Amino acid sequence: MNPIRFATPPRHEAAEALRHDVRAFLHDRLAHVPPIRRADSWTGVDKDFTRAMGARGWLGMTWPKCYGGHERSAFERYVVMEETLAAGAPVGAHWIGDRQSGPTLLKFGTEAQRRAVLPRIAAGQAMFCIGMSEPDSGSDLAATRTSARRTAQGWRINGTKVWTTGAHQSDYMILFCRTSGTPADRHAGTSQLLIDLHATPGIAIRPIIDLAGQHHFNEVHFDDALAPLDALIGQEGDGWNQVMSELAFERSGPERFLSSMQLIVELIAVLGKGHGDLARAAIGRLSAHLIILRRLSRGVAAMLDAGENPALHAAIVKDLGAVFEQSVPDIARGLIDAEPDLAARADYNAVLAKIVMNAPSWSLRGGTREILRGIIARGLGVRG
Repeated sequence: MNPIRFATPPRHEAAEALRHDVRAFLHDRLAHVPPIRRADSWTGVDKDFTRAMGARGWLGMTWPKCYGGHERSAFERYVVMEETLAAGAPVGAHWIGDRQSGPTLLKFGTEAQRRAVLPRIAAGQAMFCIGMSEPDSGSDLAATRTSARRTAQGWRINGTKVWTTGAHQSDYMILFCRTSGTPADRHAGTSQLLIDLHATPGIAIRPIIDLAGQHHFNEVHFDDALAPLDALIGQEGDGWNQVMSELAFERSGPERFLSSMQLIVELIAVLGKGHGDLARAAIGRLSAHLIILRRLSRGVAAMLDAGENPALHAAIVKDLGAVFEQSVPDIARGLIDAEPDLAARADYNAVLAKIVMNAPSWSLRGGTREILRGIIARGLGVRG
């Protein structure tokens, strides 16, 4: 069996100094945001908040200044992510662009794409969605059927993307598609395109309402949609390698274990100081798991800071994080006899209802548990 070692995150004084500024900013900006809205975590969208983050220099933090970035460390960026998520800030308008779409363009995009888009992300003025998942294929990205055929006029696109978070509010999508061959070719023949959702004819975005009655997800249909030839990101046919690099950003951050954080906060508040041994043990276990997950996630940040590709390590963080997040509502219900109710006046009951209804999706988004464990098994050398 092959060992999998995570990097040791160093003590970073500048990052810890930044933490105090971020907390003060969040205290002021979120003072009147109720817990039920904070429980939306990174799916909450507030474009004014995102622009305020950009004005503070807290988006595109690690990018070169020539693209609107600030040339700060991955650990300073990690502090901003961690604090905003722990506070339940509405980060959805910049989350995908800052986390993975921007870095993908920075690594693989053309100079024109970088100049046109990256400064807008860093300023909080461009929202991205992810064009990966498709109907009937689950997390099997290699089975993509959405096609983009090169013509004299541009890329002619046909197909459907599904579970596309925020597409109805976004400005851009990075589309994973097939530019040659068929799904039988698996990884070969795939590419990525930068799609301007406002300027590309032939796109229809239809809502998918989730169990909690919210509209985060969408189906995005491409019906002879026409994108310009310069929409190609990186090399034609190299989409699989590019998207695997992108998933290292998507799967490793603190969002993969902080989605239930508001419920933990409300649970501790309801238990108070007089809770018994059972409650203390449960909170202790939750805290220990959080500490370990944070350590692993920061280890991935150290690898990214060193220019490594920690796709395997990111899969581990994502899988363990989803298990943790989904355990929190069950632990809470074992400690407190309270009915989940979105309309409840009690913050705990309302937040519990929100988490109970959203938690089933957490082992699906970013890659299903079965797919991730296959990746991990292959990395361990116990699967071919």
